[in-house]
Parts: sequence; structure tokens; C-alpha cells
Amino acid sequence: MSKREELIKKYAADLKDKCGVTPNMDLLTKVTIGCGPSIYNADASTVAGTQDSELHTVKNNFLIKKLGLADTPALDEAIHLALQKYGTANKHKYRVVIYYLLTIHFKKESVYK
Repeated sequence: MSKREELIKKYAADLKDKCGVTPNMDLLTKVTIGCGPSIYNADASTVAGTQDSELHTVKNNFLIKKLGLADTPALDEAIHLALQKYGTANKHKYRVVIYYLLTIHFKKESVYK
């Protein structure tokens, strides 16, 4: 099993166990691939939910640039909902899991087709 496959299994477990979501494995794999080499870097692979700069990065680089959404207050709300769903006490929030939750929230699965 490759390192990426191991990480995808870990992300799927987090979605199921911590978020209560049964992941679409094909979409999860595509979101993981879309994150590129950042998934292998301990710092870049997680989202610091309490840092404004990190939340700004998620909003601008993922929601606006990748998913093509307009900059509205709904984006910030969705980010906070995803972080809450993941669990505020959970310190290790994987970027792929947050991106997956946001992709589903905005029904933007077509971006990964």
C-alpha cells in the first residue's frame, strides 16, 4: 500500500468516526490528489482552525480559486461548520477532510470529475 493510500484510509476513518460522514472514496481520493504534496507535510496537511490566516487560506485558495465560489459570508460560515463537524477539541484537522466536507457542503463534486 502506498503512502497516499494509507493517508486516504486515515482520512476516511476521520470522516466516518469524527464527522459522522460515510465518504465517497472516489471523491475523497480526488480531493487528496488535488491537495498535492502538502498531504505529506505535517504542518501543511492540517488546518489550524483557530488561526485567521489559515482560515483565509482555506477560503481563498480552496473555496474561491478551486471551487470557483464567490466571496460571501456563506464561505466563512461553511468553514466554521466544517470545523465544528470535525470537532473543536480535535487538534489534528486534516486539510483533505475539511476540503472534502466543504466540497460536499457546496455540492461542488463536479470540480473533481
